[in-house]
Amino acid sequence: MIKPPQLPIVLDDLDHRILDQLQSNCALTNLELAQRVHASTPTSLRRVRRLVDEGVIEKQVAILNPEKVGNTLTAIVEITLDVQTAEHLDEFEAGVAAEPAILQCYRVSPGPDFVLIAQLVDMPAYHAMAHRVFTSKANVRNVRTFFSVHRSKFETRTIVAK
Repeated sequence: MIKPPQLPIVLDDLDHRILDQLQSNCALTNLELAQRVHASTPTSLRRVRRLVDEGVIEKQVAILNPEKVGNTLTAIVEITLDVQTAEHLDEFEAGVAAEPAILQCYRVSPGPDFVLIAQLVDMPAYHAMAHRVFTSKANVRNVRTFFSVHRSKFETRTIVAK
């Protein structure tokens, strides 16, 4: 079933300032956040709670340095399926969602059906994951993988439309 598009949530200038600060550092205390956005602490807290409740803020996480935790191989993977019905696309996405090494999954057009970003320890770990998630699946027609040799930019910030 196709979900109807949701109307965008109306954000004012204070919401934008709060989101900008939290995207830089979500570990700020409410007092620190309120001071940085020039609002009272109760207002700041109420706004953050609203942004979370309305789904603007999906989750707050710690971003790890992959090299410091032993994941030195970044794979950018293009996947083309034989059959692209909604059920087959959803089935593939469900399998990808269950794989911890795959950090991001995008349905794309034109070209391949999916582009995935995976973070792994080494090439044997990539081969094991590729077999588990791609090559052992009957509906996967083509797998094309690029391996990152240098990451010049990595950003988690989302541009908030005004």
